[in-house]
Amino acid sequence: MTDLNYDDRHIALLEELWGEGYLSPGGPEEVARVVKDAPVEGARMLDIGSGSGAIAVALVRDHGAAHVTGIDVETPVCAAAQTRVDAAGLQDRITITEVTPGPLPFEPGTFDVVFSKDSIIHIPDKEALAQDVFRILRPGGWFAASDWLMSYDGDPSPEMAAYIALEDLDFAMASPARYEKALSAAGFRNIRLTNRNRWYLDLARQELARFTGPDRPAWEQAHGADLIAASIETWKAMILVLETGEHCPHHLLAQKPG
Repeated sequence: MTDLNYDDRHIALLEELWGEGYLSPGGPEEVARVVKDAPVEGARMLDIGSGSGAIAVALVRDHGAAHVTGIDVETPVCAAAQTRVDAAGLQDRITITEVTPGPLPFEPGTFDVVFSKDSIIHIPDKEALAQDVFRILRPGGWFAASDWLMSYDGDPSPEMAAYIALEDLDFAMASPARYEKALSAAGFRNIRLTNRNRWYLDLARQELARFTGPDRPAWEQAHGADLIAASIETWKAMILVLETGEHCPHHLLAQKPG
């Protein structure tokens, strides 16, 4: 879920890149693509790693979810999410809950759709995650998520290891094959994994160009020259492993049989 290594400066920088309340690429447009084939309208939803609540608000306001339960592991983040929900006037349709890492604290069959946007990368045990999501979905329910994957299982290349070290976010990357096997073993059907590598490679190049182009002084003034320099180093390392395909963000979609 949301990682403890994000500070206020990092959050402000990422929100300028991706939109207020969004701490992963693509903003609300990418959220829409993740849930495009999941029946969100009228659904009871769980948002794993809900962060500052922007996605939960969007799922209700823009996609018609009946109710969203947003969970995260940090008290300040959950407080910020509650403030956002209150400001949107959606207290009756969004519940923000602070949880501790471990099994999801919900009864079997609680949700129609379980969603996550780039947060389950911090959960090492993908098999236990798949089983737990399956348990809390109603029959016929859907798991719709995005995550940052590595193209194979095993030790990362030196280039990937260097990139992960620069991110410093406790990444627990799995391969597409491992995710597909975990979802299938948990009982899911209609499993679909969509590789988003080319999309994010193009976007990351655009983001790096923003950091290094004529607007760099403005970015440095707003966020600090040290943070922009560190971000440039991280983005260059990330683009390198995106170019090789070793870093391969994916969309995940799977259905619990009815």
